[in-house]
Amino acid sequence: MSLYVIADLHLSLSEKTNKPMEVFGQNWANHADRIKKYWKAVVCEEDTVIVPGDISWAMKLDEAYEDLKFIDSLPGTKIISKGNHDFWWSTVGKIQSFFTEKEITKIKLLHNNAYRLEDCVVCGTRGWFYDEKQQNVINETDFDKIVARETMRLEISLKSAKNLISKDEELPILVFFHFPPVWNGFVCRPIVDMLHKYDIKRCYFGHIHGSYFVPKTTEFEGISMTLTAADFLKFAPMPIFFDEY
Repeated sequence: MSLYVIADLHLSLSEKTNKPMEVFGQNWANHADRIKKYWKAVVCEEDTVIVPGDISWAMKLDEAYEDLKFIDSLPGTKIISKGNHDFWWSTVGKIQSFFTEKEITKIKLLHNNAYRLEDCVVCGTRGWFYDEKQQNVINETDFDKIVARETMRLEISLKSAKNLISKDEELPILVFFHFPPVWNGFVCRPIVDMLHKYDIKRCYFGHIHGSYFVPKTTEFEGISMTLTAADFLKFAPMPIFFDEY
């Protein structure tokens, strides 16, 4: 079994949510077809792919069906989490019921939980930019409240991860965010402190688009942080190798 990650699929395959991504640059042209092509070229059925947010432009769960079915049809088990554009995301119970009804069988939700894989445990949450200058919001937003909530969810997920590891094991925990905990001089201190509390050494994030000449991985206070936005990865799922963690 191999582990892959790719964030920010930004799918809009339904006629109700048609949003051509080419408006954000020609590198997004036919990006869904490219994702499918590259995904099938590298991912096998026994593999796992983490998708940390911004999955579909749909506003409602039923409108996200075509996008979710597209993801479900691709090889491997997919573990998805919420991004800032995933307005279709409802409660876990409602999404699970929708999956059952629509026979979506190869997608799992990462939300206040964790998953044990062959040689690691994966967990995470959406995260948030603490700095209002780096976050585009329409309505008045309580940034402190959102960061506190996301930090709480991160700890719930980290505790779940710890519970999947026995005391005599040394199994690495990998954390997946949508928002970067650290970016361009900005530090989401509560999130970073929570990572330190659980001695996390590797995390992965998406959300950042158009920054194609930055290092893929940077280190902050001993924590490795890797950008996995789909356009940055040229729409091919990125393998996470065992010797990296």
